[in-house]
Amino acid sequence: MNANTSKLLQLTLSGLGNWLILIAIALLLGAAGLGWIVKSIVIFLGLLLIAPFIALFGLRWWLSRNLIQDSCPVCSYEFAGLAQSQMQCPNCGEPLQIQDGKFARLTPPGTIDVDAIDVSVRQISDESSR
Repeated sequence: MNANTSKLLQLTLSGLGNWLILIAIALLLGAAGLGWIVKSIVIFLGLLLIAPFIALFGLRWWLSRNLIQDSCPVCSYEFAGLAQSQMQCPNCGEPLQIQDGKFARLTPPGTIDVDAIDVSVRQISDESSR
């Protein structure tokens, strides 16, 4: 008879004893009227397994609602920022805030923000006025 067969059997059943002890304890607690302890431990372990997935999907949902990607109105550098916050452009350093899902310059109160328009010059001749 081969002497190594008992070692092989021990290796395959080595973790089974721990599980059998846990199941026996759970059955004894259930028989003694303390099944609520077993149920609460099982529910707690289930929540520990499910919580990371719920947190991941919750974070993705929150980021899809609050992460805005747009270009700077001053230098046209495209970057992302969080909604309802103030930030600086990483390229030009202009202070920006998010308004209606777009980046807007942050100006102090009383400042009038205007856009410059290029006006072409025309020469008016004196003959037309005579």
